[in-house]
Amino acid sequence: MKTNMSEIIIIGGGPAGMAAAIKAAGSGKLVTLLEKNEKLGKKLYITGKGRCNLTNDCDEEEFLKNVIGNPHFLYSAIYGYNSKYVMDFFENLGVKLKVERGNRVFPVSEKASDITKALTRQMNRLGVNIKVGTQVSGIQITEGKVTGVYTKEGFLEAENVIIATGGLSYPSTGSNGDGYNFAKKTGHEIIDTCPSLVPLRSPEPFIPDLAGLSLKNVAAQLKVADKKVFNGFGEMLFTHTGLSGPVILSASRYYKSGMAEIIIDLKPALSQKELDRRILTDFEEAKNKQFKNSLDGLLPSKLIPVIIKKSHIDPDKRVNEITKTERERLAVLIKNFGVKIDETEGYSQAVITAGGVDCRQINPSTMASKLCKGLYFAGEVLDVDALTGGFNLQIAFSTGFLAGESVC
Repeated sequence: MKTNMSEIIIIGGGPAGMAAAIKAAGSGKLVTLLEKNEKLGKKLYITGKGRCNLTNDCDEEEFLKNVIGNPHFLYSAIYGYNSKYVMDFFENLGVKLKVERGNRVFPVSEKASDITKALTRQMNRLGVNIKVGTQVSGIQITEGKVTGVYTKEGFLEAENVIIATGGLSYPSTGSNGDGYNFAKKTGHEIIDTCPSLVPLRSPEPFIPDLAGLSLKNVAAQLKVADKKVFNGFGEMLFTHTGLSGPVILSASRYYKSGMAEIIIDLKPALSQKELDRRILTDFEEAKNKQFKNSLDGLLPSKLIPVIIKKSHIDPDKRVNEITKTERERLAVLIKNFGVKIDETEGYSQAVITAGGVDCRQINPSTMASKLCKGLYFAGEVLDVDALTGGFNLQIAFSTGFLAGESVC
């Protein structure tokens, strides 16, 4: 059964899809937004632990330094719709914003729902035809041009289609790779996908004992096949199964599979010699104590038994009996605390999907397919991704706005 024709159909009611709908409808186009979930922005509700880190308040050059997957492809999108544009956009919709450490931008209310509500109100004001609970099963292409989409309710005619279906991360929100299937069937290549910005699992026996321990201001390196592939600084968290927290999530972008190692510098503000002097000072003050009772001022209590075991220093040994070699070995350990990694927590806990629709087949100035007239892509479905800090949501908004503008 055919329904009234839309000039533009957008598949996916996440941040990219809603941004595209607002931009296109604002130009007076007849826009229909199709979302298979029963509500819009389902993934938005859980971003930033429900607080919604919607962008990063930095300039375009700094922003692109944090994009790992195809930063050059995003030049038009980011320079055209930068973080200032997105911040002004939401402020004009009545959402008050605040900037926190690392230039991360959040709603003052700290409610992700306020972002979705503001987007929904704007779409309603502009007359977007929003259809939730509507699953798209395919896109019709006739003689190299989009002519509509198939849904369970029937066929919907359209002159243009924007695919903004997201990736595979957080499948509980409905992300199941639909967009990749649509892209394949319209002739596009898919760059191999993998979970990114995801907690890492560790086989180390001490991991359960450290669960819940949060560390601030640590440096972390990721070594794969004895090669350092990532250096970062910030916060991390030990979980029951491995490692998480901002610096670990960023490191995960450089990990694929197999055995690797995270090396943590627990005292990055101190050089090796400075740390050794600090330990010597602590030992002089606790010279009659046993070694196991001498590290309270240096390390978190949960970590002390693990460090002691790894140091191979007798825990019952008196501090004044510890040799210079043993003390120096302790300093090296604190600056190079290694944790073996053997896998990620998978898409169920991944913030973003790395990989996706091959950007070489998409026009970066318009987000239009080079293979099929009237077909556009926006957001996580593309092979673009960034580190933590609001960069990925900004990519969704920027590519969504650009697609919505270009389709008009």
